[in-house]
Amino acid sequence: MARDELFSQPAEKLPADKTASAETFRSRPLAARMRPRHLDEYAGQSHILGPGQLLRRAIEADRIQSLIFYGPPGTGKTSLAQIIARQTKSKFERLSGVESNVADMRRVLSAAANRLENTGASTILFIDEIHRFNKSQQDVLLPDVESGVIKLIGATTHNPFFFVNSPLVSRSQIFELRPLTEEDLFSLLQRALADAERGLGYLKISAEENAVRHLAKIADGDARKALNSLEIAALTTAPDADGVIRITLAVAEQSIQKKAVVYDGEGDAHHDTISAFIKSMRGSDPDAALYWLAKMIHAGEDPRFIARRIVICAAEDVGLADPMALVLANACLAASEFVGWPEARIPLAEATIYIATANKSNSAYKAIDAALDDVRSGRTIPVPEHLRSAAYKGAERLGHGQGYQYTHDGKDHFVAQDYLGVDKTFYEPTEQGVEKKIKERLENWRKQIRATRRKTGD
Repeated sequence: MARDELFSQPAEKLPADKTASAETFRSRPLAARMRPRHLDEYAGQSHILGPGQLLRRAIEADRIQSLIFYGPPGTGKTSLAQIIARQTKSKFERLSGVESNVADMRRVLSAAANRLENTGASTILFIDEIHRFNKSQQDVLLPDVESGVIKLIGATTHNPFFFVNSPLVSRSQIFELRPLTEEDLFSLLQRALADAERGLGYLKISAEENAVRHLAKIADGDARKALNSLEIAALTTAPDADGVIRITLAVAEQSIQKKAVVYDGEGDAHHDTISAFIKSMRGSDPDAALYWLAKMIHAGEDPRFIARRIVICAAEDVGLADPMALVLANACLAASEFVGWPEARIPLAEATIYIATANKSNSAYKAIDAALDDVRSGRTIPVPEHLRSAAYKGAERLGHGQGYQYTHDGKDHFVAQDYLGVDKTFYEPTEQGVEKKIKERLENWRKQIRATRRKTGD
């Protein structure tokens, strides 16, 4: 079947007249045979396709505008495009971000323009893996999307706000497809087992519920993975004496084996997981932080990347409430670089737990940002005369350094003198952990410094 013919075909139906045709149809992967033919067969995505939801209403009313679907593999992006193809009155064209080029795009766009001018019929252009097109290729689409010559439907596993040109994004409705729930996948697998026309119902199969649920769980929200694993289980298990293929939990475990964690080193999973990791440490939940750490370790994330984020969290979120957090985080960074995987998981876990359970204060983070804001927007404060360098010939004649009092000569190694020239406060210590003692000392020092500043000013 040619690519351009894919969406012009009627719903998949098993030929009944010839055994050879039936066998040819069944030679296709189960996931391809079980693609939903209409919205009632579509699994999951109730947040955009449930009764009354915007996208469902638009599909049923044939009022589709330009759309971009994005989400992990196996969540139904292409299947949803097929459903739109069958329900729309528009001409449906398909291109692939992997296989197609600018010449293919211009051919489709030219035909769409002629069709609109001569017959008034609109064209829906579906582009699978649209993020694979570079900026110049995406720009080719923009004039015809803008003028309404085509309605674009793009599908991508990458966040379109990062990987699709902003002008295309602004002219499209963005719908995020989420991983299917375990119950969604369980129902889909049960339907595949019962469907004699497109599924595995033509075989005598007895599948234990716990086996099917195991496939639904380990597939991790990926319908294609779940169906392919079910097909492997059915086609590689010998029938018993009664001719029945029995899919047990042991068979299911062998058919799907290791769970493949959805984790793209440059995409959403990468950014979302590290974000959850940091926020869990900040939120003092070591169990959640360890889970996200384990996910990154399992996916093969660079240990230095994880350790750097731990260092940042130690400085930003623990700060002076527990200064040892930054020391430990830096030790974790050095150890992770030195030992690498798999042993790096141990210092990473140690630092993660320490920071998650430490007292928290972002006072240092807030203080430096407040000072930076003041430097950027406020009047530049000159260095007071007594603080200026007196380490060069002629400085004394300029009055530089005169009146400066050496701190260690004072009682408790403190001298109340003006170090800024104006009364400004950037650092506001909390009462968390070690910082509580810092606050007590600082309040006393600030009182003395302000009294000195007022006296000098008088």
